[in-house]
Amino acid sequence: MGGMKLDLEAMLADLRALVEIESPSTDLAAVGRVMDVVEGWARELGARARALPGGTRQFSFGVEEGGAERPVLVLMHADTVWPHSTLEKMPFRVEGDRVYGPGTYDMKAGIVGTFYALRALRNQAAQGGWPRGGVQVLLTPDEEIGSLSSREAIEAAARGARAVLVVEPPVADSHALKVGRKGVGDFRLTFHGVASHAGNKPEEGASAITEAARAVLAVQALAHPELGTTVSVGLIQGGSAVNVVPAECVLDVDVRVSTLAEGERVTAAIHALKPQDGRVRLEVEGGLNRPPFERGPQTERLFAQAQAIARDLGFEVGGEVVGGGSDGNFTAPIAPTLDGLGAPGDGAHAAHEHVRLDRWPDHVRLLTRLLQEV
Repeated sequence: MGGMKLDLEAMLADLRALVEIESPSTDLAAVGRVMDVVEGWARELGARARALPGGTRQFSFGVEEGGAERPVLVLMHADTVWPHSTLEKMPFRVEGDRVYGPGTYDMKAGIVGTFYALRALRNQAAQGGWPRGGVQVLLTPDEEIGSLSSREAIEAAARGARAVLVVEPPVADSHALKVGRKGVGDFRLTFHGVASHAGNKPEEGASAITEAARAVLAVQALAHPELGTTVSVGLIQGGSAVNVVPAECVLDVDVRVSTLAEGERVTAAIHALKPQDGRVRLEVEGGLNRPPFERGPQTERLFAQAQAIARDLGFEVGGEVVGGGSDGNFTAPIAPTLDGLGAPGDGAHAAHEHVRLDRWPDHVRLLTRLLQEV
């Protein structure tokens, strides 16, 4: 399989088909159109396709219900961060060894590459066809907005898998796979104060903005960068007019943690915040949306296997722990998980988003071998 042939022009045509169906997370019908195309590819390969609660689709290749061997689980998502009409300013285009467009790198090329890997496996009839236990693919609709509808299906599938391969892209502008991810938390702090005229009766007011300002400093002081814990107040909304003591203010807070213990510490501290002014009431919502994907021995074994396969294929892969979350955060505490097995490139969520055509085939060959050998 090291000399496996790939039709790059056909891969590009399939990628273009997905990219030119714009699929922002908030438009379930548009996301569903991407899923319909992918389901067509899966059925052509003889997959059993199921629609799961929450909009996730499951494709099973050579998986025996109740069989002795558990399948390898592949995770992918059909949604992107890009709104409709992004193609007008970021069209799908090929420039040299790079292919640009919204959702190319994150992660429609990962979907396309997976199906070329699956086609290669199906064609290995002389070697027994599908690998032992088979391959199960989950295509989810809402990864970019926290996987609220798909998390249950992801975790259930992981409990039945012997390993999980996530086809999110590798680390930007490299061959490096992702062997750990920080946990991600989202919090909203809403301060309810007392409005009054800022000139005539300021003493009757209780400023929600003043309490929010104190909270910004208190919350961000919870960060421990040396432990991988970061805290950022990214949005502030408050006040009604410049001459009114503000009765409302809202803070939106992003938290990233490398360990569950740190996540619990920060979560408890944020929920324990109290305004200094007793007339101001504070509501705290939120918590850890994704647990940390902690780098552990099971992932290390998968990563070592990927390194050995890559060397056999003639290239080197590194391994990094990254700050962004993925659906691999949900599976890592349940089953051995390796992330970053999609298409190399750069520019996730940015105007220069692209895939490296000179590197992409190598990573499809790597994924194919992993599916065969894990």
